[in-house]
Amino acid sequence: MVRIYTRSGDDGETSLVGGTRVPKDELRLELLGTLDELNALLGMARSLLAGGGPEGASRHAPLVDRLQAELFAVGAELATPSEEERRRFQIAVMTDAQVMALEREIDAMEATLPPLQNFILPGGIPAAGALHLARAVCRRAERRAVALGRQEGGATNPAVLRYLNRLSDLLFVMARAANQAAGIEDVPWRAERKGTLRMTKGTLRMTGDLG
Repeated sequence: MVRIYTRSGDDGETSLVGGTRVPKDELRLELLGTLDELNALLGMARSLLAGGGPEGASRHAPLVDRLQAELFAVGAELATPSEEERRRFQIAVMTDAQVMALEREIDAMEATLPPLQNFILPGGIPAAGALHLARAVCRRAERRAVALGRQEGGATNPAVLRYLNRLSDLLFVMARAANQAAGIEDVPWRAERKGTLRMTKGTLRMTGDLG
């Protein structure tokens, strides 16, 4: 029987693909752990979408399956920093074709949603809440990836950064779509003061009487 525990990490270190030992608090490991957290949240969203969620939202469950598989591939790439080791173990690398595939998903889904005029508050049905939380964790993963790339002098695959950026956008749109399918409207965020921040084609502007 293969045991789940190995005791090999009891000294605070773990192995990358190829056997290189690194501290568990190393930036690369922090990024890998964040991707794992993101994947777990997508698994939660998948369960909620497929298990009794609104019919219009449940159709996105196969897309979540694909995203989970792609995140595992991203993790494998990042856990194999050596190009020689990636060739040896046949580790796939992220490409801009996968980034563009996310953009097509975003465009198709956004076409079915009301135009966004204000910042909205995360929430709605449980599946949408899980997708919003996954979006926030995805942004954290992107920040960790940027930090790792800076630490390594730009050695991190730039397609990975673009993928994580688009993925967070897609998860946001998916959360809106899940709520729409359930008949739940977006809840706009409004500042306590009289004015509010509004969005226009990716920019912000202030409206109303700010006193």
